[in-house]
Amino acid sequence: MSDVSNVVSPAELAGLFGACSWFQALDASHQELVLASSRAEHVGNGAWIARRNAPSDYWLGVHTGLLKLAIYNESGRSCTFSGVPRGGWFGEGSVIKRELRKYDVVAIQPSLVMLVPATTFHALLSASLPFSHFVIGQLNDRMGEFIASIQNHRLLDADARVAQSLAQLFNPQLYPSTDLTLAISQEELGYLTGLSRQRVNQALQALADQEILTVAYNQIKVLDLDRLRQYGLDQL
Repeated sequence: MSDVSNVVSPAELAGLFGACSWFQALDASHQELVLASSRAEHVGNGAWIARRNAPSDYWLGVHTGLLKLAIYNESGRSCTFSGVPRGGWFGEGSVIKRELRKYDVVAIQPSLVMLVPATTFHALLSASLPFSHFVIGQLNDRMGEFIASIQNHRLLDADARVAQSLAQLFNPQLYPSTDLTLAISQEELGYLTGLSRQRVNQALQALADQEILTVAYNQIKVLDLDRLRQYGLDQL
């Protein structure tokens, strides 16, 4: 992984993985394999975690921070597929197929990223029933997320796109650790929605006026998660 600022110690690594539900479900020998082969690294805002068309050597997780999955073309234009907040794991599809990665992975906040080697991932997939069940669930939920993202981008107005992009960060299966108070700026939310910071600000104000959330400096607090999840879906 490029742009590395700090690799965590083995003692800290055990604590990081110990907080993951899929790791807790493994038997002791498989847990030892993960800890012996994996690593975790602190990266700064703007760091490139993985590159499109590079080998998918790792299954990736986010302990803290926020990443985005995107494609950049030669002219610098980009298309963002998803944001991954703390608690999220991703990239299993490319690792399973042993293919080149389909997107770039960039930190849009200082983040602590966890990396499980592809060889370890495949060993667990072939030998651990709990791990296989977890990965199947991940693939199913990820497909639903991407379908919803395409649908929202094409059919919803800007206010609803912002609401649904925020709501996606609260998927309980993919991102179980998301707190109702998000440490995210309007610029960062713009990266996830493809909208300007000014337009994101207008949308957040509209949501705040309806008491769905409150906005502070680099922070959004969700007051009514159910209404946020339903916001704009009548446009579909």
